[in-house]
Amino acid sequence: MEHYGIFSILPPLVAVIIAIKYKNVITALFFGGLLGALALAGWNPIEALTLFIKDYIFKQAADGYNSSLLVMMVFIGGFVGVITHSGGANAFAAKVASWINTRAKAQMAVWFGGLAIFFSDSGNPLILGPTFQPITDKLRISREKLAWLLDSTASPVCILVPFIGWGIYIMGLIKKEFDALGMVESEFAAFVKVIPFQFYAIGTLVMIPLVAFLGFEFSAMYRAEKRTLETGQPLWPEAKPARPAVDISQDRGNKANATMMIVPLVVLFACIFGLLIPHGFPFKPAPGPVLRSALCFGYFMGAVTCIGFMLYYKVKTGAEAFKMYMDGAKEIVFILMILVLSWSLGSVCKALGTANYIVGIAQGNVPGWAIPALLFITGAAISFATGSSWGTFAILVPLAIPASAALGAPLYASIGAVLSGGLFGDHCSPISDTTVLSSMGAACDHIDHVKTQLPYAVTVALASIISYLVAGFFDSPVVLALAVGLVFLFIVTFGKIWGEQLSDRKYASKPQA
Repeated sequence: MEHYGIFSILPPLVAVIIAIKYKNVITALFFGGLLGALALAGWNPIEALTLFIKDYIFKQAADGYNSSLLVMMVFIGGFVGVITHSGGANAFAAKVASWINTRAKAQMAVWFGGLAIFFSDSGNPLILGPTFQPITDKLRISREKLAWLLDSTASPVCILVPFIGWGIYIMGLIKKEFDALGMVESEFAAFVKVIPFQFYAIGTLVMIPLVAFLGFEFSAMYRAEKRTLETGQPLWPEAKPARPAVDISQDRGNKANATMMIVPLVVLFACIFGLLIPHGFPFKPAPGPVLRSALCFGYFMGAVTCIGFMLYYKVKTGAEAFKMYMDGAKEIVFILMILVLSWSLGSVCKALGTANYIVGIAQGNVPGWAIPALLFITGAAISFATGSSWGTFAILVPLAIPASAALGAPLYASIGAVLSGGLFGDHCSPISDTTVLSSMGAACDHIDHVKTQLPYAVTVALASIISYLVAGFFDSPVVLALAVGLVFLFIVTFGKIWGEQLSDRKYASKPQA
């Protein structure tokens, strides 16, 4: 396998270090990619910059899938701008505050919302974030916690669904390897059997209600939550949120109504499902272009509906409403730059053989029962370094299925380990697009989101490794493996040695800052 040796891992490593040290993601991604291009261009700095722009940034922006996602993000930005600046989100927050009146209820409401928006890992944070951010601010839940909730119900939900883009892509990889080995099982049946072995996705989703109801926090998240509970400040003073916040106290005197939030969301989902149902959705996978065009149409009609209510209630004039839509679209430009540079860095890493180098280090003579755990660790390293889960799947699924057959490793546990390892980086890498979108949805500082989420993600990853060792050693008893991993997750996360319980009642008398 071709690679540039240890230099292969330097570009993503440099990007992560710059992002954490200077809290500037765009600079980090650009210089990380440029460093890789420097090696590819024979260490000629002028040629390297030209190469990086022409063959990576331009090509990633022009890629069919990527460009459609960028266009969809503009529609989402306009929708979010109208919803958040109209006062509808504030009115909705005031409406539901009577029953979402505790931190636990608010966290579970976001959790249920994430499960409901199973069809889009990008739409999830950008719909739920502006909806719940005023509520979580009022209930003294930190923006870092909200970003974690959004991130943990985006990709971890989508990867479990066979009839959306994630499932279609994964089943295509499985089918190719099954055909090569002469296996007659359908890729759909295999995907369904793999679902219980996706320990990282399941563990991440289980961790949310545990944290919500038991109230234990640890590491950087504990400090963030303690800050918000004690002071009412949702962010650190030096934080740079990824988008303007929805202020719970703004526009108290205007005529905004909760219907300006609720009805546009109903229209959004009605349009999406109305366009997808004729294609067999949700019982059949909708083609990718159809799915993305349905999302764009839904977001646009949701925004038009909100504008209509603004005019009806005389909250804003038509010109003001149009400006709000355009401002929302403009606010998304920063995120579009991050996405393009993130894809470019991932493409540079592919050219450098970053994944091949990591796989080469991980390969060796290992027993069959250790294969699932090894695949998970390798996948986690690749996905965290590149910020790409799908790229990790493409690299490791063709290795995992033949290796499982040759070494007698449990097949479904091995495939599940690859999917979980790839999901890890998509969930918590600072250069992952889903991580970036979750920061934006929560109006949170991106690096603060990464720092608070990473200890929780690593905890679930450790539990997953234990589960894969059990699944491999005992020849795939999925219930036993999952139970052992979840017990470990519970003990580690909520033992006093790791964290401390934060009580709503302890801070209930403190005024909102």
